[in-house]
Amino acid sequence: MRYYIIAGERSGDLHGSNLIKALQTRDSSATFRGFGGDEMKAAGADIAVHFGELAFMGFVTLLANYSTIRRMLKFCKEDIVAFKPDVIILIDYGGFNRRIAKFTKAKGLNTFYYIPPKIWAWYQSRAKEIKANVDRLFVILPFEKEFYKKYDWEVDYVGNPVLDAVKAFTPDQDFLIKNKLPSDKPIVALLPGSRKMELKKIVPVMAEVIKRHPSLQFAVAAIDGLDASLYAPLRALPRVILVHDDTYNLLHVATAAIVTSGTATLETGLLRVPQVCVYKAGWLEFQIARALVKVPFISLINLIAGKEVIREMIQTEATVEGISNELSKLVTDKAYRDEIRREYEHIYHILDTGSASENTADLMMKYLLEKV
Repeated sequence: MRYYIIAGERSGDLHGSNLIKALQTRDSSATFRGFGGDEMKAAGADIAVHFGELAFMGFVTLLANYSTIRRMLKFCKEDIVAFKPDVIILIDYGGFNRRIAKFTKAKGLNTFYYIPPKIWAWYQSRAKEIKANVDRLFVILPFEKEFYKKYDWEVDYVGNPVLDAVKAFTPDQDFLIKNKLPSDKPIVALLPGSRKMELKKIVPVMAEVIKRHPSLQFAVAAIDGLDASLYAPLRALPRVILVHDDTYNLLHVATAAIVTSGTATLETGLLRVPQVCVYKAGWLEFQIARALVKVPFISLINLIAGKEVIREMIQTEATVEGISNELSKLVTDKAYRDEIRREYEHIYHILDTGSASENTADLMMKYLLEKV
């Protein structure tokens, strides 16, 4: 069969690559094309557009790049028609992929959505739109299945691909030596995000926090491909190193972490590292988001648990003093750390339903063969 996959971000590229590998074991004649990145390409997909050309975040940024997005939508539609796929597989990247779903459904093409946008957080009415334009929905958070039942839609919960990645991780026993990190003092992992606007807002705050903790060693989970100047306030400080594209090994040796909201909070939790979740946005973007958000938390850890497991410090609460105080507690208060880890174990077991990629590939093949 011919599969057209669209992933517009780094995480989607990784999950797309794992899905491709799982589908290949079930379909020896499979051909893949689409929007993605190096991971999907390595797995065997023909990449029409790299996700780096699509990685826009925030309302203001999206408006500024509207013409580029519109051009990419036009190209994508034409490329799909030319490729003649048996199925379209959309991965996250809601603003773009919802529009593609409307197009492919109108064309009568099988349209699957793996890891749908987080419409349960805002724009919940879009569930009706997705239901109208998508044949099958594969969700990765347990509460999403119940959410879609409100719209009389039985969707498939397939497990979580982040847990798959954590299970597959094998620690590098020489990581400390390779990165010249001390073994006799607490290491704090800093995960400032993967998007330019995230780093611009939170990196200066992290730099000030570091200055208040002279007894700690800090290590930054840096992303290759991002402008090095974004990390400049951190790079200039003593007791700070940058670890490029090796976040899991960094978390494996970390005593605590300061993490920008996103998938990274779940990864940090599944690797059992006590953390504080921080987030800052532009004033206009934050005001729009505050008016639209319909959930009590922003971190996946707290959302899955249904309660506050880790502290969230958002916008005006993301102060140097507040983050510093929470970090001190995470490093020195053993009872506090142990309680967070107990909650992490509970979340791990909630998500542990087998491989998300394998489960999704099984279901996709089943649904496609039923139509043949």
